[in-house]
Amino acid sequence: MQKTEPIAAIATAPGRGGIGVVRLSGPDLTAFMDGLVGKRLPARRAVVSDFRGMGNEVIDRGIAVYFPAPHSYTGEDVLELQGHGGIVVMQLLLKRCLELGARIAEPGEFTRRAYLNDKLDLAQAEAVADLIDASTAQAARHALRSLQGAFSVRINEFIRELTELRAFIEAALDFPEEEVDFLKQVDAEERLTGLRKRLQAVLAASRQGKLLREGLHVALAGQPNVGKSSLLNRLAGEDLAIVTAIPGTTRDAIRLSVDICGVPAHIIDTAGLRESHDPVEQIGIARAWAAIEAADAVLLMVDATVGETEADRAILRRLPPEIPCIRVMNKIDLAGREPAVVKQVGVSTVWLSALTGRGIQLLREALLELSGWRGDGEGIFLARERHVAALEAAGMHLDRAVGLSRHLELFAEELRLAQTGLHAITGQRTADELLGEIFTRFCIGK
Repeated sequence: MQKTEPIAAIATAPGRGGIGVVRLSGPDLTAFMDGLVGKRLPARRAVVSDFRGMGNEVIDRGIAVYFPAPHSYTGEDVLELQGHGGIVVMQLLLKRCLELGARIAEPGEFTRRAYLNDKLDLAQAEAVADLIDASTAQAARHALRSLQGAFSVRINEFIRELTELRAFIEAALDFPEEEVDFLKQVDAEERLTGLRKRLQAVLAASRQGKLLREGLHVALAGQPNVGKSSLLNRLAGEDLAIVTAIPGTTRDAIRLSVDICGVPAHIIDTAGLRESHDPVEQIGIARAWAAIEAADAVLLMVDATVGETEADRAILRRLPPEIPCIRVMNKIDLAGREPAVVKQVGVSTVWLSALTGRGIQLLREALLELSGWRGDGEGIFLARERHVAALEAAGMHLDRAVGLSRHLELFAEELRLAQTGLHAITGQRTADELLGEIFTRFCIGK
């Protein structure tokens, strides 16, 4: 167990609430129990207590729970004070903890201590933050699976198989006269093929999980008055953007997140794209192009009552070629058209009415298809960019190992590099700089 000083933090969100929680963690919290509640608390039992200040005055009355090490979240002694959720009350309790010798916890420090004390591996620790930040029910469900260890179990299975295979290869290197027998016994090439296939399956599931965690960033683009703000409001289910018949109403980008069949979609409504001498509108148009260039996908909106014009085609030509685009023919209620999807090479077209909502589900399905989402499944892990990168690197080294069974030194080295990459996911081999980057993004008190 890591030897550390006591830390304290308010673990509930800032503001007024029915209940607020102050959390302490450290190697020995006996003095804190004496100073705060005036008695020793039984393990893992909620006890109604008066919380007392330096002069023994009562600050608040609530529930105290003591979790002795190592059976606690951090692996250290943990004391939670559950009081009334007022800002002043929480600050007074935190101040009393500092008077008794604790220091204020850094962001994510409780979870970092849990990781350092082997209560969680690094992938599980990251899943704590992902569960808190989940923006859809599916994202929360898969974050919980990662927190419960499903992702780590799969990674550790790969590590164990790689370790076994490496042991045979290293033995063959130590006894070169037995090399052929060793390789026949272990069936190295066949085992390597199986590992590569299973790793690709986990990588595919992790990419789906990365999409669930980060969402799809979608920019609405098009000429003024084609219905971008109306579509934003329709997707949001409420009137967030101002809609008028006056072209150029939207001057700045409006952002919101919506749930599209469980996948978070971050929609950006941009200013209408046209030539303008209005300096304010010019700024909005410049910001619109910046938002488009940073998006994962673009919805190019066209007025179906007019049809695609040269101005629309000019916008389409200017769109970054690496960003996928869906053409949205809006106002079919006025054009006398039915909702439809026309799939073409390069750009698909969805016919809809943002005003009435007809065809909106077709657009949602087209966005999911464009994102690569293959549907919910129990094998998905809520993965981060670094997880995907580590799996890709491990897969690359396994691919390089193919055909190297006659060059055992190179074969063994590729297996070692693949295993090193997988270790980084669970934190068995992790630099302190990476830990700092991960845990400083957590909220205070977690």
